[in-house]
Amino acid sequence: MKNILIPAGLLLLVFSCTTAEKEKFSYPETSSVDTVDVYFGTSVPDPYRWLEDDNADKTKEWVSSQNSLTFDYLGNIPFREDIKKRLEEVYNYERVTAPNKHGDYFYYYRNNGLQNQNVLYRRGVDSEVEEIFLDPNKFREDGTISLGGTGFSDDGSLFGFLISEGGSDWRKAIILNTNDKSQVDDTLRHIKFSGISWLGNEGFFYTRYEEPKAGEELSGLNTKGRVFYHKIGTPQSRDEMIFEPKGDKVGAGGYLTENNRFLVITTFAGTSGNQLFVRDLEGKNELITIVDDFDNDHNVLDTKEGKLLVYTNREAPNYRVVEVDPSAPAHENWKDIIPENENVLNAGTAGGFIFANYLEDAKTVVKQFDYEGTFVREVELPDIGSAFGFAGLRDDTELYYVFTSFTYPSSIFRYDIATGTSELHERSKVDFNAEDYETKQVFYNSKDGTRIPMFIVHKKGIELNGKNPTWLYSYGGFNVSLRPSFSTSRIVWLENGGIYAQPNIRGGGEYGKKWHEAGTKMQKQNVFDDFIAAGEYLIDNGYTSSDYLAIAGGSNGGLLVGATMTQRPDLMKVAFPAVGVMDMLRYHKFTIGWAWATDYGTSEDSKEMFEYLKGYSPLHNLRPEMSYPATLVTTADHDDRVVPAHSFKFAATLQKNHAGDDPVLIRIETNAGHGAGTPVSKTIERQADIYSFAWYNMGVIPPIAKKTQ
Repeated sequence: MKNILIPAGLLLLVFSCTTAEKEKFSYPETSSVDTVDVYFGTSVPDPYRWLEDDNADKTKEWVSSQNSLTFDYLGNIPFREDIKKRLEEVYNYERVTAPNKHGDYFYYYRNNGLQNQNVLYRRGVDSEVEEIFLDPNKFREDGTISLGGTGFSDDGSLFGFLISEGGSDWRKAIILNTNDKSQVDDTLRHIKFSGISWLGNEGFFYTRYEEPKAGEELSGLNTKGRVFYHKIGTPQSRDEMIFEPKGDKVGAGGYLTENNRFLVITTFAGTSGNQLFVRDLEGKNELITIVDDFDNDHNVLDTKEGKLLVYTNREAPNYRVVEVDPSAPAHENWKDIIPENENVLNAGTAGGFIFANYLEDAKTVVKQFDYEGTFVREVELPDIGSAFGFAGLRDDTELYYVFTSFTYPSSIFRYDIATGTSELHERSKVDFNAEDYETKQVFYNSKDGTRIPMFIVHKKGIELNGKNPTWLYSYGGFNVSLRPSFSTSRIVWLENGGIYAQPNIRGGGEYGKKWHEAGTKMQKQNVFDDFIAAGEYLIDNGYTSSDYLAIAGGSNGGLLVGATMTQRPDLMKVAFPAVGVMDMLRYHKFTIGWAWATDYGTSEDSKEMFEYLKGYSPLHNLRPEMSYPATLVTTADHDDRVVPAHSFKFAATLQKNHAGDDPVLIRIETNAGHGAGTPVSKTIERQADIYSFAWYNMGVIPPIAKKTQ
């Protein structure tokens, strides 16, 4: 393909050309192999299997050629630099998190606006003088080593932090003396899906996996997480293994109750449901089984006179808080403290109270209870939206929570636990005028008649003429609830006349366990039907049309986009599958993919499950000589959560089969992972590319570009 720089003033002329006049793309050649898998007597070719080896020179050459084509295309979009500049402007504001007290200091994060990573600051309890305690931007200049977790010892004298390199899920742990910031221990390695839970000031519990062998870094072979105890000043080789789960594909984690009496151990064999064990460190230190199956979710919130306060959805699909006596943990002995009701519950504790965070049609309502379950008050929130952070220590007299909505930038409030009063602690300084926008929640019917809620955000006074660029985003899996929240990058979409729509489709947790399960395994098609129906609602009600609709989602949401664009390529103009699970027949063979089987099932379970997965797997449903929407697949070369092979094979197959003239490209971030810890500079670059690609392929010049012409 020729790289033609089109002057912005000629853009409308170009967009008025017919499809026949458009220049056809010449995609990099992707060689095929004769790999065939047989499932229950059915042969399934996998011609791009070689792309699963992301370390092979041939794969790296393919990545380079694809990126060359993609970045040439994106770089030649006339208004791309206008979009990037505006994104830099809206990101360039100071951001501060709520303070947390450890020892004699308050610690909090601050970002001056365009710093790649947030910087950890501190100030004395009785001082207003602050200092930098830890600056992750100094880990590596390009920001590709990020902070992946922290933990303070009980008296605040020691500080442990985890680092992630290139966005990997693997972590290293470093321990500092908070007095002089000196390192006091060797670096611990092979940590994954873990926090740092201190026992006093002598050591901490963490989860460790075996070091993968060369060439097996992305395989699903290393599947067992074990809980270890590390004593400060001793080599990691001498760490004591505290717990090893039964079975090969089981992970484990450990954390202490606030009073250090109980070590809580949870195990998981999937993404929902966990076993629950405790060790009474003041008693016999024997392992006590609270729950021995993986059918439900459980988490210990605190202790109460030697008993446990447990948050659970056992016999309560919308969750409840129960009191459990560890000396008699049988389920029939559980006592309701906060019973289940019609709304999904999340819960935390602080100041000797339980804060029940309810979802009412995906909006937050917070209620305060004492440890006997007596209702104290409803927390008065500043608006309709989402609030989180209602957790702290037993002797806290105040806590800090964050409130946000689609048009309410995330702000921090101080809450007086005794009086129930809130006051603003830190208002967001982002350049955004909420008065210019409106949010509405609508309900629409999916294919089977199920009522689905959806938030729609746009400028006030927008004309419903079917020509508004519309961003349709969702997730639909793993019990994840999408709540109203503010996005800095979304400002640029909205202020340029775009509409943002977020449906709360099945597979999520907005309406509890039943809502989640209605989008899993043999019911996964419900998720895609809900998303398709959302697009149809927006079109039928004049918000947009197929020529101006973009669909987007990441990870499981990338699967959502991939399945939607293969089932209904006519519905949208542009598609953005990000770090998606695209090969549903082999996903469980890579890294942590085995754990997703609780949501998806696997191709090895049964013939029926294999056929169901193959029936919607994005990779296996790309049809020859089909016109697909303009597509920008995004992934990262170091993603060890959803390995890049998913996106590589999907993009190669899409380019081979696509018969239309709209571009189908893949953008591969280098030295990056699944998304956590992404430097601000990379976030801005990627978002500028995505928005530019959307508007350009819709034939729209955003107003910000017109101002610079």
